[in-house]
Amino acid sequence: MTALEDRRSATETDATATSSGLYTYDLAPTKREGRRWGAYNVFTLWANDVHSLGNYAFAIGLFALGLNVWGILAAFTLASVLLFLLLTLSGFMGHKTGVPFPVMSRIAFGIKGAKIPAAVRGAVAIAWFGIQTYLASAVLSTLLVAMFPGLARLDTNSLLGQSTLGWITFLVLWAVQVVIVSYGMQMIRRYMAFAAPTTLLTMCALAVWMFVRADGSISLSVDAPLTGGAMWLQVLQAAALWVVIYGTFVLNFCDFTRSARSRGSIVRGNVIGIPVNMLFFAVIVAVLSGAQFSLDGHVITSPTDIVRTVPNMFLLAVASLALIALTVAVNLLANFVAPIYALVNLFPRRLDFRRAGLVSAVLGLVITPWNLYNSPVVVNYFLGGLGALLGPLFGVIMADYWLLRKSRVNVPALYTEDAGAEYHYRRGYNPRAVAAFVPSAAIAVVVALVPWFHAAAGFSWFVGAILAAALYAVVADRSSPIRDVDGEAIAVAAE
Repeated sequence: MTALEDRRSATETDATATSSGLYTYDLAPTKREGRRWGAYNVFTLWANDVHSLGNYAFAIGLFALGLNVWGILAAFTLASVLLFLLLTLSGFMGHKTGVPFPVMSRIAFGIKGAKIPAAVRGAVAIAWFGIQTYLASAVLSTLLVAMFPGLARLDTNSLLGQSTLGWITFLVLWAVQVVIVSYGMQMIRRYMAFAAPTTLLTMCALAVWMFVRADGSISLSVDAPLTGGAMWLQVLQAAALWVVIYGTFVLNFCDFTRSARSRGSIVRGNVIGIPVNMLFFAVIVAVLSGAQFSLDGHVITSPTDIVRTVPNMFLLAVASLALIALTVAVNLLANFVAPIYALVNLFPRRLDFRRAGLVSAVLGLVITPWNLYNSPVVVNYFLGGLGALLGPLFGVIMADYWLLRKSRVNVPALYTEDAGAEYHYRRGYNPRAVAAFVPSAAIAVVVALVPWFHAAAGFSWFVGAILAAALYAVVADRSSPIRDVDGEAIAVAAE
């Protein structure tokens, strides 16, 4: 049976049991038999995402703020333990139900209320999709000018904030990502498998090269490092912010683990991909920043600063292309899949995976992301505010699934508009989930954005998540029966 026939068969067979406004091939649960994501595929998610340019800029920034190498390692050790626990719990949800995040949200928020968390997650992702594509295009522009100096004349004008060369490189990388996504999750999985070893080898080689340049001696800190209580506060804030960076992923990790072969593959992939890989990342950060500071007393802002100093044109090209491949991988993982499923969930009768991918990409283009990135006000307040909402969403969803239901889910009921169905609640919305989310979200946004709470801003995700989980645990309805029914009867083949 072809993939198209499989889609038609699944939809036609279960048309009487499901609603066309809730059930499509892309939103349907995946069959357990035939799931292809093993431990290596889970590991490649983190091998690519952890080593993103944005993450390196964040981690190197800790060195610049006065945190010594041991402090950086302590921060990432703490953060990796927390993330391993959170992502493993989130991943188990995807493996058990086989559904993507917008459908998973229906369990707690209701079949219509689920559009709230899906829209928030999708909006954050679309903005960062455009920004990450812009950052990758900047690397490509720099490489092209280095290889072909005559192209520099195309980098002097400005059209909507971008030069001609900037537009060309942005649109090329934009199109590459659209093509990859148009082939579905299977192509994304294959690209991850290719990009992960390329990324790790490139960053390791860059660190070794810098270590040799510095004659095997690196600075363990800047000239006036933090000490005592100030250092430990920075360690805790850094660990919290690192978790916040992954606040998006802990929500929609089920988009990927719905195709995982087993719980064991999730655990094994997470162990190597999170604690081990994140400590490897921290060591690379320590070598890159410490070696550069040892050489000239300056702190770099990103690995691209080092790549630009590579004296050999061939090696410069290889390193630059590896960074571009890495950024594309991160974008596909963190910023493309989430809005695709969110849009399919919002417009199930009009959009499928491929069309939603194109719509997401177009939105990521029309917002002119370079202008967003170059505006601290927009990044801090708009994206920071949206990011603060992710913690409360996570708190409600996890409390509902693990504390209230104890992982028991009636998967077929997630796809019906029957007023008596389990997840219909009140007109499709769970007022108790909304009641827990709204005040928690308001407090999290205030903590994140109001200057008076500056010292606690880094902990806003935790404040929102813990408060929302606690509130929901108090107000949740425990009188309704909870059934555990798998979705095999309406499932489709996993990609």
